[in-house]
Amino acid sequence: MEKTLLALSRIPLFHGLSREELLRFHAIGQEKSFARGEWIFSDGDEGEGFFVILEGGVKIFKLSPAGKEQILHLFGPGDSFGEVAVFEGGSFPANAQTLQKTRVVFFPRTAFRALLRRHPDLALKLLADLSRKLREFTLQIESLALKEIPSRLASYLLYLAREQAGNGKEVTLGISKGELARLLGTIPETLSRIFGRLSGQGLIRVTGRRIALLDPVGLEALAREGKAP
Repeated sequence: MEKTLLALSRIPLFHGLSREELLRFHAIGQEKSFARGEWIFSDGDEGEGFFVILEGGVKIFKLSPAGKEQILHLFGPGDSFGEVAVFEGGSFPANAQTLQKTRVVFFPRTAFRALLRRHPDLALKLLADLSRKLREFTLQIESLALKEIPSRLASYLLYLAREQAGNGKEVTLGISKGELARLLGTIPETLSRIFGRLSGQGLIRVTGRRIALLDPVGLEALAREGKAP
């Protein structure tokens, strides 16, 4: 229990809560473990609560009638997902599947809403997080609709540089290149060619899942204008 409490205390949603308050939320949470590639919920399943990731990673995605996958979000430790169930109820609007061995805490909707009444600041944090995700989703839709694949890739690499703690000159892909292709709305073969093109232009250097950003200014121009200076 102590390990889980410590993990919850480090999650932005629960930051600042006292040990007694954390214990109340821990009491209603249900810790669950999933193997790599295991489904957590499917599009249309009843939204009975939401999840907080303690370890591992999760992808949220939609499937076309033909089975084509479009990744919508990627989440890691400290992130929450499925929050629409807290405020709206109804069904989940997409699928959730683990990217690796993953441990989560599931918070049932009814019990969590009861505790929110005592902690309205948590509701504001949830709304702020949902607003951030909506903004990111809007940018993703804009990118898929208006930008070419090299621009999408440059935007994603710069996003990783902002998200990952480091010097901003190297990023590590937490997903396979196949999953990255689905996130960017393309196919692995095309993505490999784009990686090769950006490497040839001196913008990046690829070593497995580690990517050195050799020319961040050029990547910014590619992400913004569709071409490097």
